Amino acid sequence: MSTIMKGADVAKAMKETLILETEELKKQGIHPCLAMIRVGARGDDLAYERGAKKRMAMIGIQCRTIELPDDIGQEAFEQEFCKANADRSIHGILLFRPLPAHLSEENVRRIIHPYKDVDCMSAVNIAKVFSGDETGFAPCTAEAVVRMLEHYQIDPKGKKVTVVGRSMVAGKPISMLLLDRHGTVTLCHTKTADLKEECKKAQILIAAAGRAKMITEEMAGEGAVVVDVGINVDPDGHLCGDVDFEQVKEKASYISPVPGGVGSVTTSVLASHVIRGARYLHTEN
Repeated sequence: MSTIMKGADVAKAMKETLILETEELKKQGIHPCLAMIRVGARGDDLAYERGAKKRMAMIGIQCRTIELPDDIGQEAFEQEFCKANADRSIHGILLFRPLPAHLSEENVRRIIHPYKDVDCMSAVNIAKVFSGDETGFAPCTAEAVVRMLEHYQIDPKGKKVTVVGRSMVAGKPISMLLLDRHGTVTLCHTKTADLKEECKKAQILIAAAGRAKMITEEMAGEGAVVVDVGINVDPDGHLCGDVDFEQVKEKASYISPVPGGVGSVTTSVLASHVIRGARYLHTEN
């Protein structure tokens, strides 16, 4: 039977350190603040917003929501974004994506201050992730995978790691972060020839393709560590991951659930990025 990697346990372990770091900044007159920019009121955005606000409050980080109408024009959207970007009391900006179809994020990705870019939108932070520069901010989801492995003392060094999924939010940055930690990484996707065999070779298997229960028992190697990054809805309307949890847990040595796994760690990573952003911006100023 596998060990279930619970995100709540990882977040709890991170909490005390984050509180101490926040208190230290406040002693210097710096009050870490996150601005969340939301266009419209999608259910998944609202759910993440509630979780983020709760996590920031636990740690002592201020949190502001900038709510914009879903029919806002491009110019007005960029103006609101620029206000937050220029506000010296704001140390991190989280833009809920994807934006409505009529809006483009290209300009704001170019103008966001790299120190406020706490979820890796800008080319500066993307380049830092791919070059192994840890002063940048990786996407919160990607870093949450690393934090989970660290918490459960799973070292990727020298191990065969297979990542399924090639998005810039998860698959690609996860691959780079684990490569930096000396994993032997294979990056796959839904078009990979003989995907089953590639997955079976993995000692650490990361599922981040965005397809419900695509990783089945026959795709997991005996004793593999399986980390599920996917968030999907099954035909019965229930949340599920990219891994068929009930099947795969019988073969895995460690496995993360959905919900309650990697997603539960992302807001703690977000908080750590806001704290670092506040520190960087204070040093800059």
